[in-house]
Amino acid sequence: MTPVGEDKELLARSFEEHRGHLKAVAYRMLGSLAEAEDAVQEAWLRLGRTDTAGIDNLGGWLTTVTGRICLDMLRSRTARREQPMDETFVPDPVIRPVPQTDPEQEALHADSVGVALLVVLEKLEPDERLAFVLHDMFAVPFDDIAPVVERSSAATRQLASRARRRVRDTTPPSEPDLGRQRQVLDAFMAAARGGDFEALVAVLHPDVVLRADAGALVRGVAGSKVLQGAKPVAESAMLFSRYTAAGQIALVNDSLGLLSVVDGRIQSVMSVTITGNRITGMYILADPTRLQHLHLPED
Repeated sequence: MTPVGEDKELLARSFEEHRGHLKAVAYRMLGSLAEAEDAVQEAWLRLGRTDTAGIDNLGGWLTTVTGRICLDMLRSRTARREQPMDETFVPDPVIRPVPQTDPEQEALHADSVGVALLVVLEKLEPDERLAFVLHDMFAVPFDDIAPVVERSSAATRQLASRARRRVRDTTPPSEPDLGRQRQVLDAFMAAARGGDFEALVAVLHPDVVLRADAGALVRGVAGSKVLQGAKPVAESAMLFSRYTAAGQIALVNDSLGLLSVVDGRIQSVMSVTITGNRITGMYILADPTRLQHLHLPED
């Protein structure tokens, strides 16, 4: 018989093998790195209270349990929210250094998911989000998802289908090539650095949308806002041009973005969507409370 201590050590090692996958599930479900960590930790605690002899597929069990935990967190979040989701909300970004080799493969990294997509996912109902994330992103069968949302497999399939349509209709297309992204971002930075308003307008799509999330405590011109149209977005970019000009390019989730850094601390993170050599979406996180948990990427 295996000693109890060895059983726990073996279980811990098995869990660690799945931790990265579980965090990816939780991040897509919650859009928050801190909450994703909490969900994964709760999954570990639940595993410790479970008779593992009855678990045939540990990875599948952990994925489903993590999904259930996230669903409860989303439902609780929705119940507390008196108003619809703030349109300025920007999810927590994942920041990495710009790859020096094989950027195409780096952009397809398993942990990558666009900020724009996370914004759309935030607008789904909790059950829809769970069905879409688990099935469409992680290939969990509907039969396994159905008990979590307490519906039939057919009804769960409809949840995912409805979510899929909303994601398809509202997620902006984005240029996947990091080299082309870099050209557009460099042009944006050069225009901001030179104070060239017309050049800024030229690099922005006419219907570009800027979403800036500065948190609840920041007011004034630096506060949260949503702007649409090349000229309003260019005017805003001009106001903050000194930060843009001194920005550091990094990989933000699945595409290039810009970090504003002062004294080694991140002041804002901007990710963009680019289509046809123009910026179609800008997502800026400038909430000091959330930024303090982010760190500069290490080369």
